[in-house]
Amino acid sequence: MRRILRLFRPYRGRLAVVGLLVAASSLVAVASPFMLREILDTAIPQGRTGLLSLLALGMILTAVVTSVFGVLQTLISTTVGQRVMHDLRTAVYGRLQRMPLAFFTRTRTGEVQSRIANDIGGMQATVTSTATSLVSNLTSVVATVVAMLALDWRLTVVSLLLLPVFVWISRRVGRERKKITTQRQKQMASMAATVTESLSVSGILLGRTMGRADSLTRSFADESERLVDLEVRSNMAGRWRMSTIGIVMAAMPAVIYWAAGLTMSTGGTAVSLGTLVAFVSLQQGLFRPAVSLLSTGVQMQTSLALFQRIFEYLDLPVDITEPEKPVRLEKIRGEVRFDDVHFAYDEKNGPTLTGIDVTVPAGGSLAIVGPTGSGKSTLSYLVPRLYDVTAGHVTLDGVDVRDLDFDTLARAVGVVSQETYLFHASVAENLRFAKPDATDEELRAAAEAAQIHDHIASLPDGYDTLVGERGYRFSGGEKQRLAIARTILRDPPVLILDEATSALDTRTEHAVQQAIDALSAGRTTITIAHRLSTVRDAGQIVVLDGGRTVERGTHEELLAREGRYAALVRRDERLSSAAT
Repeated sequence: MRRILRLFRPYRGRLAVVGLLVAASSLVAVASPFMLREILDTAIPQGRTGLLSLLALGMILTAVVTSVFGVLQTLISTTVGQRVMHDLRTAVYGRLQRMPLAFFTRTRTGEVQSRIANDIGGMQATVTSTATSLVSNLTSVVATVVAMLALDWRLTVVSLLLLPVFVWISRRVGRERKKITTQRQKQMASMAATVTESLSVSGILLGRTMGRADSLTRSFADESERLVDLEVRSNMAGRWRMSTIGIVMAAMPAVIYWAAGLTMSTGGTAVSLGTLVAFVSLQQGLFRPAVSLLSTGVQMQTSLALFQRIFEYLDLPVDITEPEKPVRLEKIRGEVRFDDVHFAYDEKNGPTLTGIDVTVPAGGSLAIVGPTGSGKSTLSYLVPRLYDVTAGHVTLDGVDVRDLDFDTLARAVGVVSQETYLFHASVAENLRFAKPDATDEELRAAAEAAQIHDHIASLPDGYDTLVGERGYRFSGGEKQRLAIARTILRDPPVLILDEATSALDTRTEHAVQQAIDALSAGRTTITIAHRLSTVRDAGQIVVLDGGRTVERGTHEELLAREGRYAALVRRDERLSSAAT
C-alpha cells in the first residue's frame, strides 16, 4: 500500500485541492438536514414565511454547491488517475526496453502485452476514482455521524450497532475477490498470448497450412470459457453478503422510527418531528457513502492483485546497465576484440562459449562458421551488449563495451540478421527508424546502395507504401534489402551480419549479397555464415564447435589444413550439387 501511495506523490498539490473540495462538499451537504429540521420545527409551525423562504433557498444552494464541487473533484481526480496510469505504463514499457534479450526469448509476447493493457487498464477505476471516493465517502461518513450525534446520540448508537459486522464482511469479500482477480488476470494473459501467436500473419499461415484452424478455434473457445467462469466468480464473490448489508441499511429508517416511538412510549425524552425527519435524512445520507466506502475497500483489495502483477515487472532485475561514469567515443574506428570470452545463458546448461580470443582490426572482416548450436550468433550478440560476457572482455577500440554508454554502442554497431523485422508502417517510416531526421535524398541513396530503390519506385505509393504486418507484402529478399538500406542509413562503423542470406534462394542471395558488399565497404564486418561461399574473401575465418575455437585462418589456409572448415566446405559443395 505504501508503494501504491508513492505513485500519487508527484500530484500532492492537486490531491490537496481534491481533499479540500471533498471536505467542503461534505460539510455543505450535512447542513441541509439541519435546515430541514428548522423548517419543520420552527418556520412552518410558527408561520414564518421569510425564514421558510431563506431555509428553502439555502437547501437549493446546498445542492448546487455540492454538485459543482463534485464535478470539479471528479475532473481533478480523473486527471491525476490518468497521469498515474500513464506513469505506470511508461515505467513498465521502459523497464521492458532495458531487459536482456534472454527475457524475451522465454516470455510470450501476449503475456507482456497483457500486463501493459489488461492489468494496468484494470486498475483504471482504482487510480482514477477510488482515492477520491475513499476521501469523499470517509469525510461524508464522519461529518454525517457527527451531525447525527448532535441531533440525538441514542438514535446514532442504534444506527451504528452493526457497522463492525459490515466492515468484517467487506474485508472477507475483498480477500476472495483478490484471489479470483489474480487467476482472472493470468487467464487473460494466456488468452492474449494465444491471440497474438495464432492471429499473426505467421500464425495464420501455419494454422491454415497445417489444417489446424478449427483446432485453434476450439482451443481459444476453451480459454474464453475459463475466462467467463472467472469473470462470473469475480463479480458474484460476496454478492449475497454485500446485498445483506444493503438490505439492513435500507431497513434502518424503520428501525429508527421504531426506536424513537419506543422511547417516547416508555416515558423517555421525546424526539421532535423535525429532529426525527432530519435524523432519518442524515441516516439515509449515511447509507450511500457507507456502502460505497465498504465497496471501495473491496475494490482496493481486488486491485492489489493487479498492482502486484505490475510491480513484478517493475522489480525485474536489469542485467545490462550503463556504468555510473560511461565512456563516450566521439570518433569510432571499429576495432573489435574478444579477449578470453566465456559466456553461459545459465549455470544449469553449462557454458555456451569458452575461451574465445579473436581480434578484428578496424575495417577488417571476420567470418564465424560452425555447426548449429556452436555459439556463432551468441558471440556476435556480445558486441552490441544484447548479452554480457560471463568472463573475459569484449572491447571496441580498446574500451570494454560494458564501460561504453548506450548511445556510443548504438552508433557503433549495426546488426542485419536472418530474421528481418519491419513495422506495420510505410517504407519511409521503416527506413527512418534508423535515422528519424533522414531526408528523402538520404532514403533514396540508402535504398539504391541496397539495390531496392527501383522496386520501391515501381510501387504505386513508392516510399509511402505500407509494408504490412512484419513486412509480409514484400518477399524475403526485398525485406532483407530494406533492412540493409536501414542499416546503411545509420552508417555504423561495425557491422554484424547474422546469417543474413541463409534463408534466400540463390538468385535472391546474389542480389542481397551485392547489397551487403556495398554495406560492408570500409566497415569492420563480423559475418555469421551458413553458406560458406559468402565468406571466402573474409580477412580471417574462425571455426567454432561446442563454443570453442577449433580453427582460424583465411579461406585458403583452412582448406589446406583439411580440417573442420574443409569438411564444411565439401558439405556445402555436395548440397549445392544436389540442389542443381
